[in-house]
Amino acid sequence: MARRASTHPLASPPLPVPGGAPGGAPADLSPTARPRSRTRIAFVAVTTLLRLALTLVVAALVLTGNDRIGAAVFAVAAATDYLDGSLARRWGVTTATGSFLDTTADKVLVSGVLIALAGTGEALAWPVLLIVSREMVVLGLRGSVAAAGTVISASPLGRTKAAIQFLAILLILLRVTAPLGPLGVDAWALWAAAAVSVVSGADYLVRWAGFTVRGPRSAPRP
Repeated sequence: MARRASTHPLASPPLPVPGGAPGGAPADLSPTARPRSRTRIAFVAVTTLLRLALTLVVAALVLTGNDRIGAAVFAVAAATDYLDGSLARRWGVTTATGSFLDTTADKVLVSGVLIALAGTGEALAWPVLLIVSREMVVLGLRGSVAAAGTVISASPLGRTKAAIQFLAILLILLRVTAPLGPLGVDAWALWAAAAVSVVSGADYLVRWAGFTVRGPRSAPRP
C-alpha cells in the first residue's frame, strides 16, 4: 500500500535542492542543469571572496593616503554585497554556508576599513570600537549556531545597519568633513552607524538567545 505524505503540522518541509526554483520548486536535475548550477554557485562564491580581497586593497589605500581611490574600490566592494545575495536568490542557489560567508565578508570589510581609518586618525576611535566589537560578537554568535547547520537570518534592522555603515565609511574616505555643530558630517554619520550597530546587535542577541533556548526547530529560516 502506498504511504500517504505526512500532513502533521510539525512535519519537516522538503529541503530545497541547490539550483532549484525559488519557493522550493523541484530543480531541473538534467545533465545540463547540474553544471549550470555549479557554475552559478561558484560565481556567487567568487563574488563574496572578492569582497574579502578588496578589504585588503582598501585598507592599503587608506594607509598610504589614497582615500579617493579607496572610496571607489570600497564602493565596488559594497556593491558586491548586494550582487552576491541577489544572484543567489534569483538563481535559487542560497545555502547556509553561503549566507554565513556573505555576512562574514561584510563584517570583515567594515571592520578592516574602519580599523585602517582609525589608525590614520581619520575616524573617531570610540564609534569604531563599538562597531568592530559588535561585528565580532555577532560573528561569534552566528558561528555558534552555524555549527548546528542553522543561519539566523539578517533582520531589516541589520540590513539598515550595513547601509549606514557603508555610507559613513564612504563619507570618511571622501573627506566630507563639513562642520555640523560640534562634529563634521562624516563623524556624525559614523556615530549614527555605531548607534544602529549597537541596537541591531542587541536585537540579534535576543534572537540568538531565543534560538538557543527553543532549539533549532524554532530558529528563523534564512
